[in-house]
Amino acid sequence: MRLYPDRPWVGIGIVIHKDDDILLIKRAKPPYAGQWSLPGGAQDLGETIFQGAYREALEETNIKTTDHRLIDIVDSIHKDENDKIEYHYTLIEVSCLYKSGTLKAMDDASAAQWVPFTKIGNYGLRDETLRIITQSYLSRNASETEE
Repeated sequence: MRLYPDRPWVGIGIVIHKDDDILLIKRAKPPYAGQWSLPGGAQDLGETIFQGAYREALEETNIKTTDHRLIDIVDSIHKDENDKIEYHYTLIEVSCLYKSGTLKAMDDASAAQWVPFTKIGNYGLRDETLRIITQSYLSRNASETEE
């Protein structure tokens, strides 16, 4: 049970790069329903983090990904008005590249779109989400410069 859990859930957040664009989704379910965010979801039993990132990207956006890399690990703990833990996720943030597919909002996403990195500040993203996207973008551009 994800609502009022007895242990943290392992979640995967995915920063998908297509040239200078980042894929954002509008969340269809809590937490943060109706807000723009990154695609992602819970890791399934028996799958690696990168397999989970690939699967979640495909399930939510119809996009296949490649070149998966670890960005960071984030604690996401949400308490209700009575200070009880409503949600608790350990989020493993993954950076990857667009491989193929036509973008379509599916599953837990009510909308999906490619957004130029320079415009992501216009989508009301949470500070932690902006930090993860920026960290991924700068890391990807630094590695491309080195090649």
